[in-house]
Amino acid sequence: MKSWQPNIYLWLAASVVVIINTVVTQPAWAETQLENRDKLSQKAIDSLLQQIDSSALGDRLTKRGYQKIRQLSDLETSITIAQQLLVQLPTPQTIPAPTITQITGVKANPTQKGVEVILQTTQGEKLQLINRSAGNNFVTDIPNTQLSLPSGEGFTFRSEKPLTGIIEITVTNIDANTVRVTVVGEKALPTVELFDDNAGLVFAVASAATATQPPQQLQTPEDQQKPASETPQDEPIELVVTGEQDTYNVPDSSTATKTDTPLRDIPQSIQVVPRQVLEDRKVRSLKEAVETVSGVVDAGTNFGAPSGGRIIRGFVQTGNFRNGYRDTNDSFTLTGIGTIEQVDVLKGPASVLFGAVEPGGIVNVITKQPLSEPYYSLGFEAGNFGYYQPSIDFSGPLNAEKTVLYRFIATYQNSEGFQDSVNSNITTIAPSITLKLGDRTDLNLYYEYTNYNGYPNLSGSWFFSDGSFLPRSLFLGYPDSNLNFIDATTQKFGYTLSHKFSNNWQIRNNLAVATTRTRDGFTSGTNVVDDSFLVGIDTQKREYTIDNYFGQIDLLGKFKTGSISHQLLAGFDFNRNLQTFEALVADPALPDLDIFNPDYNISNPVYIPNYSFDSSTQSYGAYLQDQISILDNLKLLVGGRLDWVSQNVTNSGIDSPEQNDSAFSPRVGLVYQPSKSVSLYTSYSQSFLPTSGFNPDGRAFKPTKGTQYEAGIKTDFLDGKLSTTLAVYQITKTNVTIQNDRDSQIQVGEQRSRGIELDIAGEILPGWKVIGSYAYTDAEVTEDIDISVGNKLLGVPENQASLWTTYEIQKGDLKGLGFGLGLFYVGERAALSDNSVELPNYLRTDAAIFYRRDRFNAAINIRNLFDTDYFSSTYGYTLGLERGAPLTIIGSIRWEL
Repeated sequence: MKSWQPNIYLWLAASVVVIINTVVTQPAWAETQLENRDKLSQKAIDSLLQQIDSSALGDRLTKRGYQKIRQLSDLETSITIAQQLLVQLPTPQTIPAPTITQITGVKANPTQKGVEVILQTTQGEKLQLINRSAGNNFVTDIPNTQLSLPSGEGFTFRSEKPLTGIIEITVTNIDANTVRVTVVGEKALPTVELFDDNAGLVFAVASAATATQPPQQLQTPEDQQKPASETPQDEPIELVVTGEQDTYNVPDSSTATKTDTPLRDIPQSIQVVPRQVLEDRKVRSLKEAVETVSGVVDAGTNFGAPSGGRIIRGFVQTGNFRNGYRDTNDSFTLTGIGTIEQVDVLKGPASVLFGAVEPGGIVNVITKQPLSEPYYSLGFEAGNFGYYQPSIDFSGPLNAEKTVLYRFIATYQNSEGFQDSVNSNITTIAPSITLKLGDRTDLNLYYEYTNYNGYPNLSGSWFFSDGSFLPRSLFLGYPDSNLNFIDATTQKFGYTLSHKFSNNWQIRNNLAVATTRTRDGFTSGTNVVDDSFLVGIDTQKREYTIDNYFGQIDLLGKFKTGSISHQLLAGFDFNRNLQTFEALVADPALPDLDIFNPDYNISNPVYIPNYSFDSSTQSYGAYLQDQISILDNLKLLVGGRLDWVSQNVTNSGIDSPEQNDSAFSPRVGLVYQPSKSVSLYTSYSQSFLPTSGFNPDGRAFKPTKGTQYEAGIKTDFLDGKLSTTLAVYQITKTNVTIQNDRDSQIQVGEQRSRGIELDIAGEILPGWKVIGSYAYTDAEVTEDIDISVGNKLLGVPENQASLWTTYEIQKGDLKGLGFGLGLFYVGERAALSDNSVELPNYLRTDAAIFYRRDRFNAAINIRNLFDTDYFSSTYGYTLGLERGAPLTIIGSIRWEL
């Protein structure tokens, strides 16, 4: 504890040296003093000082080892008089310019009488407080401070219902240089005491029993001498904190409900991969980012591009969402990993808010936003296979008032790949601006450019009946840059606008545009010829474009009906997706390739038109959702959405009739919380996805429909630092199209996925963080006329598990040195839809060593430490397997200013 010397300036500062008792009202005599402050005599001032000096301090904190510090007041009256006295003090001749004190974290711990909230800072003695309490709200402002993570990014702390009689505790930046602490009492003004500790500034919040007592009076010496046994004692209470943003455990997300909701209040499994995990693992693509989430496996990429699909709970999900709105509908649109702040994976049907999606779930990317304080990051990474990547990330205000904020992110990545004759590069440029158009209105404008080009990896690979694999470095095609190339560019731009009518009602609007232009060519193996070492070669050149336009407007409001609280969301969105595709094929075809004795001496082929495709899909959706708090520990989520979809498709110049569909997607869920650390939930939800095409009798295909039943338990441990989710579910997908004969399909198929998932994330001990998962998935065909009922769905492992953990030394000369270890297991999967071939299971080991000190970061990350040879995904045909990368080492350094 710090040692404090009593003096009048320290007393007047009302900072880390005072105890604030806020269960008071301002008596009439204080108003009289205020009106006659100029007439106060020195004797009166001395008397007031003596009264305040004689006030008793908290016995509890003295027993716990806190240093007693001077008390500013026991009553709000005293705060007022202190402010009067401060006015009368002489003004120093020179006033130093204020500096901003950084509060790098907020923690909350249960105590015998309530809870203590610790504002972590090494400069606690510099803090001053301004009391703004009113009604049932204890409010204090701390000027010249900011909540700021080591990265420079701001954060907000919130704990809901930590005590009986306390509705909420929040700590937030209210402007560019002020932090506000708010404790909201349910029926009375809470009791809050203030202490200084080595960890920072400590707010001790008393239990509801104390908070509901009559206003306290100034204690006399006789009162202070009463034995402790005459003072009512409170029972220990349990605390759940929802707010720390600098750890592996993120307690809130807006993905599942489009409102900022604690994960424990959501009746559906949702997993968040925060930026800290992405940084510690040094992930290079979105598919790597979700490897720590249960029930999610790779569904392949487009020649190694930063795009692709994922299998979630047994069903392939292509396309992503960005900041809660639709970004893409396909697996070809590029996503730059350097712009991502965190990744949310919402499990199960999500059509109630997001429209047309597969029933397994969605991936929502949360991007980095402009910051109100200057932030500059310079980074460089380098590794084997010719990999290197410089990057910059700049942010801050553009004017003195900090109403115009910017962020500029740029990266360039080059890699030769692990296959022979391969090289590629990725360029990302992403500027964004936030305009504060008033106290209640914010506008964010963004642009993101990503280009992927080069001589890319080919996915073609296979293994022999004895279990041996083709050489991992083998380029299964003709290595000619005129035949094998890719040049893909995605541009994303748009805005988000929000306006608050009041503290309870706001309107939001956004527009998002994503355009992708791709040219590629390839000579790829398609099949093994006569069980020999000869492979047939598919030779194509393609051009395709994808334009996605999305707009949304919604209204969000909070209100009560009696004792029941509601959070209502009503919205409307529009999506238009345009795609064109044209393929040329070599004529005549290139000769078969002997993979162990290749002859690359061939003439450049002549290409002729082979196939073209044009589609236009337009959808409108209206949705309504209500989050209802029936009781403090009983919450109901009810929502529904109605979609209208129209499609126009042209195949190789042949127009198909326009398809018009509509679908209703409901969701209902219930959360019961028997304690502050446990949430039991159950839910029912549906999804839909339009299907283009027609039955043999001319009837248009109906949208596929997904129906899920889910139940689970979410539990917090270690005072909310560690969280787990255990979920059990069943999803049934109907109206699946299946092959009827060589030239037609029919829509009679059904697929079902059932499983159990466990996810864990957080901090076990100071410096020891962990994120891990396990999934058991039974995904199979339940109705079909071509594939046997009971066949496993393509590429879905029955068992999957992951663990990533780091430990960082907290004290001493080695402080900042840390280590990381990752284990990733994927079980056997069907390589072909008829289940005739299974991909073998694999266990990949990753590792890391890093050092962080102040604003400097350095690390060495090893992916696939033991050089395990494995298949990461399957496309469902012979030689349609994607190989996992061998041992990969990345060294990185980063400076943050």
